[in-house]
Amino acid sequence: MKIAVLPGDGIGPEIIAEAVKVLKALALPLEMETAPVGGAAYEAAGHPLPEATLRLAQQADAVLFGAVGDWKYDTLPRPLRPEQAILGLRQALGLFANFRPAICYPQLTHASSLKPELVAGLDILIIRELTGDIYFGQPRGRRRAPDGPFAGAEEAFDTMRYSRPEIERIARVAFEAARQRRRKVTSVDKANVLETSQLWKDVVAEVHRDYPDVELEHMYVDNAAMQLVKAPKKFDVLVTGNMFGDILSDEAAMLTGSIGMLPSASLNERGQGLYEPSHGSAPDIAGKGVANPLATILSAAMMLRFSLKQPEAAARIEAAVQTVLADGLRTADIASDGCTVVGTAAMGDAVVRALG
Repeated sequence: MKIAVLPGDGIGPEIIAEAVKVLKALALPLEMETAPVGGAAYEAAGHPLPEATLRLAQQADAVLFGAVGDWKYDTLPRPLRPEQAILGLRQALGLFANFRPAICYPQLTHASSLKPELVAGLDILIIRELTGDIYFGQPRGRRRAPDGPFAGAEEAFDTMRYSRPEIERIARVAFEAARQRRRKVTSVDKANVLETSQLWKDVVAEVHRDYPDVELEHMYVDNAAMQLVKAPKKFDVLVTGNMFGDILSDEAAMLTGSIGMLPSASLNERGQGLYEPSHGSAPDIAGKGVANPLATILSAAMMLRFSLKQPEAAARIEAAVQTVLADGLRTADIASDGCTVVGTAAMGDAVVRALG
């Protein structure tokens, strides 16, 4: 089982180190190889996704990814910015299905931004289509004034597009996932305004005919955003496009107490996947040893379950995280009265101990 380990920038190396520590404690036959990505790769090789890093990712069974980005790279041309690495990996590996579970652990109910009664027992899954939509639509660019410099552009444009096959395959992923849960899918779109969304809605409804045992509802994205903070437990599986999913999954993260608790998996049709925490590189706290590694550790558990076919090992990690939380250990982002605040490495050590 070969894993490409791509720590990245900011807090990426710190949180990845804890996930690797936990994986090694399982004593599984894992081969892990590390490579630079993002800003770190730009510094080392002049590109955020060097050929050697991409080749390693393509040859691996799974990719364990930290985070990329730093304010100091914001002046670079867009193709060289750290964030282009994750977009490049998604395209090169065909990672079209992003799984973002939002679970509110009982110990963190009071850390949520919502009232405890609204989030107690929360367990929803957002499935985001990852390789289409406005992030990849063509053409895209800027137009300058007739006699002005390009920097003084008068307008900018991106193209939102989806094809029927793209929508069909992500819809099937959502319905199959719902069959393993509470058998309800909420398809999120903006069909009252966007032709792209009308196609999305029509195709999802057609695919639903093959899943009569699963309930389907359609919801506009603005209403979905409201319902996530009004009555989040009404949802089971939400499926939506790339941009809407990007926004809604970050909103859902705060229901759980902290975005530092939200893992994610991005899969292709072969089961190969990229696993990363849903948060960013947080350069403001990088190197301070205070970042929450639990989302990364839980992403490693998802990697074991989905790509490496080790569900028992995945369950061990997830149970260990719950044990650590039950013992009252917290990083600063999820701290509350009466808990013991620990740093990044100490939290990783605690999860290793809880593995037993």
